[in-house]
Amino acid sequence: MELFSLHQKTAIVTGALGLIGKKHCEALATAGADVVVADIDGERAQKFAKQLGSNHLGIGLDVTSKASITQALDETLNKYDTIDVLVNNAAINDMFENPALAKEQSAFENYPLEAFQKSLDVNVTGVFLCSQVFGSKMAEQGGGSIINIASTYGMVGPDQSIYRDECRTQTFYKSAAYPVTKGAVINFTRFLAAYWGNKGVRVNTLSPGGVENGQNEFFIHNYSAKTLLGRMAKSSDYQGALIFLASEASAYMTGANLVVDGGWTAI
Repeated sequence: MELFSLHQKTAIVTGALGLIGKKHCEALATAGADVVVADIDGERAQKFAKQLGSNHLGIGLDVTSKASITQALDETLNKYDTIDVLVNNAAINDMFENPALAKEQSAFENYPLEAFQKSLDVNVTGVFLCSQVFGSKMAEQGGGSIINIASTYGMVGPDQSIYRDECRTQTFYKSAAYPVTKGAVINFTRFLAAYWGNKGVRVNTLSPGGVENGQNEFFIHNYSAKTLLGRMAKSSDYQGALIFLASEASAYMTGANLVVDGGWTAI
C-alpha cells in the first residue's frame, strides 16, 4: 500500500469546489497529501481547505488568467516546498437556466459562439496555462504527476437520445463545446507526456462518466441503460483512479487515458 501513499507530497486541484472536485481533494488528503484547494471562489476554497485539515491551503484561482495562476504558484510555494501533483479539473459543462428555452438554445444551429469560446477558454486554455505554470515547476524539480480530467465525451459523440423525456420529447441537446474541449484535453495530455517525459513529469488523463446528481429520472434511466454496470457514477467513484494516477502506483504510466465510465464506451 506504500505505492499509493502521497505523504510529503503537495497536490493542487483546480475547480476544487465542483461536484467531483471536492472528492478529488478528499481522496488526496486521505492518501496523505497536502492539498491546495484552488477555485474561482477563494473564500469558499479556504473554508473547504480548513474542513480537510489544518495543513491544507485554499486559494482563489482563475484558470484563464496566467497572472492568477502564477500568483497561486507563489502562494503554494510559500507554504510548501514542492508541487508534486496537479489535477486539472476546472471545466465548464453547459447549464441552461430556463428549461423552456434549453432545447432551442442548445441546438447546434443556434448555439452561441460566446458560449463555445468560453468553454474553450476554461476547458482547454485553462488546462494549457495551469500545466505550463505548475508543470514547469515540476520539470524543474525533476518529477511530478499531472492528471487532466476529460470525459467519455472526449472519446465518443454525445447520444442525443438520452436527453429525451418519457414522451420522447427532446429536452435539450448536448452541445459541441464539451466534446470538442474534452477531446482536446486528451490529446494535449499526449503532447505533454511526450514533451516532459525526460524530465520525470508523468501526464495522464482521467476520463469519467456521468455522475448522478439530482437529474430528472428519465435522464438517469436513459443514461444508466447505456452503461454495462447499469447505473450512473457516484461522485466518489473516481477517487481510487485519481490516487492511482497521482501516486507511485502508476510510476510507469504516462500519456494514457484511464477510462472510468461503468462500461459506457466499451460497446
